[in-house]
Amino acid sequence: MPLAWTVIVALLLLFGGARGEAARTDGADGRDERLPPTNRPTVEAAFPRESYASGDLARLVIWTRGAHVSLQLFRAGTETENVKARDVMLGTAVTPLRRLGTVAHGRVIRVRIGDWPSGLYFARLLGAGGEVGYAPFVLRPRRLGEAPVAVVFSTMTWQAYNFHDDDRNGTLDTRYAGAPHARLGRPFENRGVIPHYKHYEQPFVRWLVASGRAVDYLADADLDAPSTTGRRLANAYRLIVFPGHHEYVTQHELDAVTAYRNRGGHLIFLSANNFFWRTVKQGQVLTRTQRWRRVHRPEAALIGVQYFGNDRGQHQGPWVVADAPAAEWIFAGTGLVPGSSFGRGGIEADATTSSSPRGTQVVARIPNIFGKGRDAEMTYYELQNGAKVFAAGAFTLAEGVQSPQVERMIENLWSRLADDLT
Repeated sequence: MPLAWTVIVALLLLFGGARGEAARTDGADGRDERLPPTNRPTVEAAFPRESYASGDLARLVIWTRGAHVSLQLFRAGTETENVKARDVMLGTAVTPLRRLGTVAHGRVIRVRIGDWPSGLYFARLLGAGGEVGYAPFVLRPRRLGEAPVAVVFSTMTWQAYNFHDDDRNGTLDTRYAGAPHARLGRPFENRGVIPHYKHYEQPFVRWLVASGRAVDYLADADLDAPSTTGRRLANAYRLIVFPGHHEYVTQHELDAVTAYRNRGGHLIFLSANNFFWRTVKQGQVLTRTQRWRRVHRPEAALIGVQYFGNDRGQHQGPWVVADAPAAEWIFAGTGLVPGSSFGRGGIEADATTSSSPRGTQVVARIPNIFGKGRDAEMTYYELQNGAKVFAAGAFTLAEGVQSPQVERMIENLWSRLADDLT
């Protein structure tokens, strides 16, 4: 094991269960953080941009040497099986195999983005000696609103939790290993696979593709674009879904999503600890500055709940349905009634606060997840302007969609918020 990872693992094992301020408030997702990289043979490469549109000529930058390398692009989510390994992505090929031969650090491969459906895509590189590398990107729509629903990937949070050693100096380039910044446009460790992909994005994207739902897939960069305003989002989408751990957001992204909600737009958050860190993007460099709640922008005012704890998965448990008016239709057809339990959540948890919008309902909770009276709360609220907002309150319904009860629950939410069946 590399020395840097030996130190990181030792510290996490020593302090991972701490209940102090750092353990509670850093927003660290500990599902895979304790694990060293798989270190299987790879050809590293990355796309500089978070998203592309059909017709774009994308640049794929090579980061390591490789011999007899070939390249092929795939659409993720079309596969019929779960990903089991942390360093594997599956999907359907959308381009023929392209022979690159020998590659070296800094080489740029031009890749034409085809006329494919909006979605999550990746380049797969194969090299001699069993080398495999993945370079994911989001294929956004040519214009916002091609579909009535947007699904936003947490592309900045992906990079914040990327423990890749960019310059090979033995220091992992993430704030969670002491680096002051994180960078976009770099390979992910574990052969380039998005952190926690098999738990968050893959199950939910598979469900979307299999169910034939029409959605536009967006990256953080698309919500951070100056032209993306709350008015524009409200004109384009009935519903915006945040399936993953959406911890890092810029002021523009927060402003745009809040303005969208204030214009009657609907939101679904399927994980926890969302919109936590105020993030400044300067070129490819991401810097987290402070918690949004510290600058009078508490997450609960938008989401309904906000982050309060993280024990890195030591204590997980089922949600228990509460006796709330919205629970009746959210859990319709699931066989669940007040007091019934379903699913399994934890790792990080959210709860209501005094900043939660008036009328916010707790529709389910994971009781005492981090100690007596410290419940993870699943919530729903409506505003007078018609906005409807749902939040899971713990990690993660995006993975839970594989169970019939959670699937039916998300279908109910989709019908009420996306199809606007009230």
